[in-house]
Amino acid sequence: MTTTSGDRATEPSASDIRLIIAASSAGTIFEWYDFFIYGTLASIIGRTFFPSDNATLQVLLVWAGFAVGFGFRPLGAILFGYLGDKLGRKYTFLVTVTLMGIATAGVGLIPSADTIGLAAPIIIIFLRVLQGLALGGEYGGAAIYVAEHAPGGRRGYYTSYIQASVVGGFVLSLIVVLSSKALMSAETFDAWGWRVPFLLSIALLAISLWMRLKLSESPVFQKMKDEGELAGNPFVESFTYPGNKKRIFIALFGIAAGLTVIWYTAMFSGLSFLKSAMRVEDTTAEIMVGVGAGVGMVFFLIFGALSDKIGRKKPIVIGYAATLLMLFPTFWLMGSAANPELTAAAARNPVMVAGPYCSYSPFASEQRSNCGKLLADLAASGVTYTLVKAPTFAVKIGTEAFDVGSYPWSEKAAVRSAALQTALSDHGYDFAKVTPSPGRIATVILALLMLMAMSGATYGPVAALLSEMFPPRIRYSSMSIPYHLGTGYFGGFLPLISSYIVARTGDPYAGLWYTWVIVAVALIVAIWGLKGGLPTEFVDD
Repeated sequence: MTTTSGDRATEPSASDIRLIIAASSAGTIFEWYDFFIYGTLASIIGRTFFPSDNATLQVLLVWAGFAVGFGFRPLGAILFGYLGDKLGRKYTFLVTVTLMGIATAGVGLIPSADTIGLAAPIIIIFLRVLQGLALGGEYGGAAIYVAEHAPGGRRGYYTSYIQASVVGGFVLSLIVVLSSKALMSAETFDAWGWRVPFLLSIALLAISLWMRLKLSESPVFQKMKDEGELAGNPFVESFTYPGNKKRIFIALFGIAAGLTVIWYTAMFSGLSFLKSAMRVEDTTAEIMVGVGAGVGMVFFLIFGALSDKIGRKKPIVIGYAATLLMLFPTFWLMGSAANPELTAAAARNPVMVAGPYCSYSPFASEQRSNCGKLLADLAASGVTYTLVKAPTFAVKIGTEAFDVGSYPWSEKAAVRSAALQTALSDHGYDFAKVTPSPGRIATVILALLMLMAMSGATYGPVAALLSEMFPPRIRYSSMSIPYHLGTGYFGGFLPLISSYIVARTGDPYAGLWYTWVIVAVALIVAIWGLKGGLPTEFVDD
């Protein structure tokens, strides 16, 4: 492995580099697998730990739990960034991967809310907090470790494996879920089999620790330690080092926020869109997204390598611009291919709801007005609707009036939704889960690959870029803090916010506006703040 001697580090051999990349990437894959398995099994998590008569509220509670983990990532970045700059890169990301593995396995052991009541969601939230803390320290450690071993002309390419590993964690979570489903009946999987992917994290933790224990410390950190140049307080110095406040601002709003919402929109919003709004059969949707993500990982490597030749700024700016132009058309393409009959039915017989007091709160367990109840039922069924002000409450499906007087207003949401779907079925709406034809599946995967290309352009070069932006003595803290603020809040809350927007508007595409606005801001900041030259080592401005 790499050693230090005097003022310079001995270059690692080709086999050393392969081990460095493999061990760092494998640990990152496993850690993101642990984090993403929650989102992959969101529907079962909702039924098990957040049961509610309001289906929309149940979904929002699940995504709120998802967001909590992201919300604690910045705190993890501060804590483990401090340790990484004081104690070393290697031992810090050994701690983070251990914490993540234990917390994830814990989710698979918690009894359901039916068994232990309110304690179940509370424990789940606590475990999500631990996962968020761990992930806040993982990415910076792995990215910096590889970057500090890589020669300058290959830094973008080598670190792009860390970026692709994030996608790899998502793909692995889908593979494990699909394999578990294939090995047991649907009833068994719903009853207890879904816990297997969580418990598997113990085995993945053991593999990750075994690989990472083979690594030695980063040569850059070892050199600073030998020369007594370690930061006294890395967190404080991150905000007092000359020019670092501007760098952190650019890293947060121009890099982390933009690339994260593109990636989560491509994968989590894409998967949720296919399963719910387009009513694609769950396993089929998971396979399509898994194939799109798995093949799309190559874009991360391509753009990481390209950034070594043309600079880090150009791919990121191009990726942002392409997203602003193509985000909505790509999802329209996906929707038209996934379930064209449902799209056609909504076009032929649109639902219009009119009334004087049609307030609807997706977070309410029960709506106050009949109009609000109907909007909740439409949202739970994934039906697009138009809401207009009117003196009296009335509903139209196409050109025909809907008999609101016979609607079972006093019944529970499940009964009301069944009655609504029966009425809509008479107007061409089909609420059965669908499996698209092979040609349409190919079109959906093409759309997902387009989203992955946009994500790869912005995400592929970023580990090298962030490592080069900050001085070595405070690098772990300085890059982790803005990265996890951006990914934790702008990205982590994306499923919750976009689902809320969709529920309030009745438009399955409306949640994309959140992504569009964040990317527009990121594009402006990136054009203004990022340097356009070829990559270099950190130098003071």
